[in-house]
Amino acid sequence: MATQYYYGTGRRKSSVARVYLMPGTGNIVINKKNIDEYFGTDILKMIVRQPFAVTETEGKFDVMVNVEGGGFTGQAGAIRHGISRALLEVDEEMRSALKRAGFLTRDPRMKERKKYGLKAARRAPQFSKR
Repeated sequence: MATQYYYGTGRRKSSVARVYLMPGTGNIVINKKNIDEYFGTDILKMIVRQPFAVTETEGKFDVMVNVEGGGFTGQAGAIRHGISRALLEVDEEMRSALKRAGFLTRDPRMKERKKYGLKAARRAPQFSKR
């Protein structure tokens, strides 16, 4: 690994992303795979790259990510959160732009737990008069 790197942890739903930023050419590696191999849709790739677009640092950093838990959408959100936090280590003046875009806020929405007497969190058993 490079000598100089910046670290950020991102979380969303049940996904946790450990993000390392290194000065480079804009290469993004997620779980030892290129971003194009890891994420199938362009929307998820765009979500991951959003912090660079907001701070105008596209192509200036190589990104190495270890992400686990959740699905692809939650992982993409966690990576975006981690990249945003790592960019703050690079330059604290980026905080206002990232904060305005909402990338520094941890999304608190989680899956609601199943309740007893119900089939799911809110789904009740089927009712019949007879």
